[in-house]
Amino acid sequence: MIDFAPHDTVVYMKKDRSKNATIRVAELFAGVGGFRLGLEKTRGFSVVWSNQWEPATKKQHASEVYISRFGESNHSNVDIAKVKINEIPNHDLLVGGFPCQDYSVARTLSQAAGIHGKKGVLWWEIHRILKEKKSSAPDYLMLENVDRLLKSPVSQRGRDFAMILASLNDLGYAVEWRVINAADYGMPQRRRRTFILGYRKNTSIYKRLLKLKNKADWLENDGLTAKAFPAKDCAEQNQFDIQGTLPEVTESFNKKTPGISPFKKAGIAISRNVVTCEVKPNYKGKQITLGDILLKEGNVPKEFFIDKKDYSKWKYLKGAKREERRGRDGFTFFYGEGPMVFPDSLEKPSRTIITAEGGNTPSRFKHVVETPSGKLRRLTPLELERLCMFPDNHTIGQPDVKRAFFMGNALVVGVIEKLGKSLLKEIGDA
Repeated sequence: MIDFAPHDTVVYMKKDRSKNATIRVAELFAGVGGFRLGLEKTRGFSVVWSNQWEPATKKQHASEVYISRFGESNHSNVDIAKVKINEIPNHDLLVGGFPCQDYSVARTLSQAAGIHGKKGVLWWEIHRILKEKKSSAPDYLMLENVDRLLKSPVSQRGRDFAMILASLNDLGYAVEWRVINAADYGMPQRRRRTFILGYRKNTSIYKRLLKLKNKADWLENDGLTAKAFPAKDCAEQNQFDIQGTLPEVTESFNKKTPGISPFKKAGIAISRNVVTCEVKPNYKGKQITLGDILLKEGNVPKEFFIDKKDYSKWKYLKGAKREERRGRDGFTFFYGEGPMVFPDSLEKPSRTIITAEGGNTPSRFKHVVETPSGKLRRLTPLELERLCMFPDNHTIGQPDVKRAFFMGNALVVGVIEKLGKSLLKEIGDA
């Protein structure tokens, strides 16, 4: 078993959490603090400002957790679009897991004011902060999103990511990215996410990238992501320029082959020139499994055990099926899906946690494990926290359904810790 903190004894140090911190961090879309936890574990970063706002809800559950763990000082719980730039202190590193929405842009009526996001969506709030900070903009970026970001939207694959790269390049940042599955590097959850690192023109990293003759070496061996998460076989290389104004990118990017994204799992974009390739993980260390993180059966609250009368419902939902169904328009079609492992294997990392993990309603995607006594049960909020490598009981005090939702939205803390260490070393060696 992994040596986790006891179930009911978690101590949070709100003061001097990063005594030796030197890199100032602003954390956007902070959730319950996954980026902060990972970076502060390195003892080289200090969060000087954070923002968490959940629209369309009166009670701000995630922000409550954040404040309870890290304190209220320099924490903002308002819509980021309403935050004025002078309210955000200067910082060296901007981090955030920004929501996956429409990244396209439209021209303003007068053309004079430039461009704006089509729905005022949250990517463009990151863009606004970087642009309005001007010479005080952060030197480094560390951002996270779902892996399908590289392939969206379906009608014009890759356009959204092209918008992000082009807009950051235009603001003077070189960008490297990598799709990382946490379980490929020994962590307890199969969670695949796109991680984006940005380096401003004045940094030594940017200048190194300009001088590279073979950018594949950076993606396999020399880059910050490669040093944190070793890779091999930079294959299927693709190189191209992202051309046109941002509105033109919205309209025309990848129109010739709209069904195939030009972006691979790893890449670099600098001055609108993109080099991208597929890479394979190169890890031979210890693997944490789902079984490693489970509580002992006697410590699991009874409400997480599944009533035997509901076993058939769970089994049906988890099983293979091909059924005739009728749409609202009366059209008949066959719906099919393959089987899922039931109960979940304890010998492998867990499947990806989803936001609907909580609650006792039978579901195809919720985790179900078998106990040593042969009973079936759902995962507790504490176990979900462990799968995301959060401290035990980080979200305690909130309803169980909300605690599960937080972890479905969260990133794996260990990934951020490794990226943070890699960035620290690169800056220190510069």
